[in-house]
Amino acid sequence: MNKLFPSAAEALKGVVKDGQLLAVGGFGLCGIPEALIDALCDSGVKNLTVISNNAGVDGFGLGKLLGTRQIKKMISSYVGENKEFERQYLSNELELEFTPQGTLAEKLRAGGAGIPAFFTKTGVGTIVAESKELREFDGQTYVMERALVPDVALVKAHVADKSGNLRFRLTARNFNPAAAMAGKFCIVEVEEVVEVGQLAPDDIHLPGIYVQRIVLNATPEKRIEKRTISPGA
Repeated sequence: MNKLFPSAAEALKGVVKDGQLLAVGGFGLCGIPEALIDALCDSGVKNLTVISNNAGVDGFGLGKLLGTRQIKKMISSYVGENKEFERQYLSNELELEFTPQGTLAEKLRAGGAGIPAFFTKTGVGTIVAESKELREFDGQTYVMERALVPDVALVKAHVADKSGNLRFRLTARNFNPAAAMAGKFCIVEVEEVVEVGQLAPDDIHLPGIYVQRIVLNATPEKRIEKRTISPGA
């Protein structure tokens, strides 16, 4: 089955809708599905709840969707690089479910594995645990966290074959596999598409059973979030 679509806009057509829960892969600006985010922005869908480690930067990545006010709520672990996010949150224009990074990763992993909830010590005794079930195991207190099962996952991989088997590149893998597995419907953006059989089985990081649609973006911008050079360079 050929899952390749001619453009990001076509890949989103008939899938994304107002009010959905979306998971978007990436860490900072590393491994984000740039073309899919742009197409999501152009689609005009609104009132989205977005699961992502962070919210991009002003004017790039998920920051574009904040600028167009298409996101009503973020489920994130770090949001410190986005001034518009800060402004909207402090003005009570944007909801935020602040989630420890490891807990966020596990909530997606659990969703993909069909596990509805799990217990963790992270967050016990803080606002993270407010209104959540606490339980004691072996004399230690744990907080129950619900899994995340987004309606749609938008992810970035380096290479896909036409059946959707994926290979990620180095740290750009980050949250992408977990997001893909958790999503009810997964659309992946890749830099290269190959024929089925060209990826060695041991080189496949995520099997195509988790992927419904593929879009090729051979020349992503890959913007650097912060450029640091040594003195005198």
